[in-house]
Amino acid sequence: MSLHSTATHLVSLAEGGEHGGNHHSLNPYIIGFGALGALLLLLWITTRFNRDR
Repeated sequence: MSLHSTATHLVSLAEGGEHGGNHHSLNPYIIGFGALGALLLLLWITTRFNRDR
């Protein structure tokens, strides 16, 4: 398998092949704000456990 055919295959996989890309139910704003909320929650939990007493 050559480098060109491997790159072509990876690009076609990244584009979604025959299905046309992203799924309609995936909203990037909801995913982004959900990830931000989860990270902020983990940061808050970490700072609660890391207090000097």
